[in-house]
Amino acid sequence: MNTPTNTGKLVGTLFLTAMFASLFGGGLVESILSAPDVLSALRENKTLVTTGALFELVNAIAVIGIGVFMFPVLKQHSENLARGYFAIRVLEAVFCSLIVISPLSLITLSQELGTVDAAYLQAVSALSLAERARVMGLLIPLFFSLGALLLYAAFYQAKLLPRFISTWGFVAAVFILINNLLLTFQVEVGLAVSLVLVLPIITNEVVLGIWLIVKGFDPTFIQSK
Repeated sequence: MNTPTNTGKLVGTLFLTAMFASLFGGGLVESILSAPDVLSALRENKTLVTTGALFELVNAIAVIGIGVFMFPVLKQHSENLARGYFAIRVLEAVFCSLIVISPLSLITLSQELGTVDAAYLQAVSALSLAERARVMGLLIPLFFSLGALLLYAAFYQAKLLPRFISTWGFVAAVFILINNLLLTFQVEVGLAVSLVLVLPIITNEVVLGIWLIVKGFDPTFIQSK
């Protein structure tokens, strides 16, 4: 039976899984893609990059899972909001899946080093990396922040969680949206400002995940199915 506690544990686990898989997988992949000679680095670190890409796919699956399991919870508050949140998380998951295409395809391209014109390989790899960067820097943060704004607004109104977590999450989602817009319009803000804009949502989702695993949702709101 889906009790508030069981639903909360599952959603909380998915939040923490998505957070870890995104940061860990992205860190592995980007550590190689940031090398001066990307194709050579990819050829020498195929296993590492493939592992990172798999974690990025785990993140995408967890994102969809959150949308699926939050739908019946949010539906009790607002069916339109539940549908909107689910749709946004699906779109986010799609883009989270698309970013693995670049590193995996470049691994294949790296096998052509020495047999194909180097200038051609560099041009193709640069285009592929630019596409990944655009999706990671614009589309994923955009849908993530929009989804977070909807979710935390619903949490606050329905009192599903302590309101300090909902308020914290909503403000943190606004910060992420601001950071996304600054990057989109190529506004240089510096590392310190970027950390101020990004860290609140990271810490919030860790707290949210742990809270849901331990406490679940407010049982006075959620009805067992």
